[in-house]
Amino acid sequence: MKEICCIGHITLDKIVTPKQTIYMAGGTSYYFSHGISHLNDAKNYKLVTALAPSEYQSAEDIRSKGIEVKVIPSQKTVYFENIYGENQDNRTQRVLAKADPFTIENLGDISANIFHLGTLLSDDFSLEVIQYLSTKGKLSVDAQGYLREVRGEQVHAIDWDEKIEALKHIDILKVNEREMEVLTGHTDPKLAAQQLADWGVKEVLITLGSLGSLIYAEGEFHTIPAYPPKEVVDATGCGDTYMTGYLYMRNKGASYLEAGQFAAAMSTLKLEHSGPFNKTEEDIQEIIRNNSL
Repeated sequence: MKEICCIGHITLDKIVTPKQTIYMAGGTSYYFSHGISHLNDAKNYKLVTALAPSEYQSAEDIRSKGIEVKVIPSQKTVYFENIYGENQDNRTQRVLAKADPFTIENLGDISANIFHLGTLLSDDFSLEVIQYLSTKGKLSVDAQGYLREVRGEQVHAIDWDEKIEALKHIDILKVNEREMEVLTGHTDPKLAAQQLADWGVKEVLITLGSLGSLIYAEGEFHTIPAYPPKEVVDATGCGDTYMTGYLYMRNKGASYLEAGQFAAAMSTLKLEHSGPFNKTEEDIQEIIRNNSL
């Protein structure tokens, strides 16, 4: 049995920034898998994804890094267009194609200590799938997909209709400042974190872009700095990279603070280039050391 399993769609991404337009694979599962492949204990990780046969090469690329991958056949692959302005914390999106949702039937044979659901769109994982996986291990969720609904090609912000029932089953939840406000109505991160915890989440992670992040667990707040990058190149996948680092360290027994610092430093290194995290565990620790002097 693997210790960490990320479940989510690998996407086709068109990324438009003020400097360039590039086409590449993407999605939470893509950034998570490539990121963790560069860490020391990647052998304890498995990816479960859904792809159209024409995009199977994306899974093969991850397998080539020594990662175990299960591919569920899908009629289509998710196709995102991400447009960034000068402020990398802000983006607009369109969805040009959607993949099939994950079901209990096609997830029935997987096992892990921690499941991370890389939601991209609101119907990727049903409430029943959340309930089912929560009985098999610790459940981690990135809320972003539950707050995005596709109408035509446009992505619309929505609330999560089933959040009260779903959050009872979620151990670790990541939101950014916009998502926390949609879910809770609070603009204060501490109030939002407490509300999410009241609904049942055991570890609340709120990422605040260049302002760092906040972790709320066991009734205590942990403030995590944002380590300054040498250069901001591409923010796509930074939240996914944060979760990679956080879950990787929590699985190894790290404290909330230690896991948050590792996650933040890993995100900083990813921010400095296009594509997934490609540095080393030692590079991450060096950033933490240099910023604690």
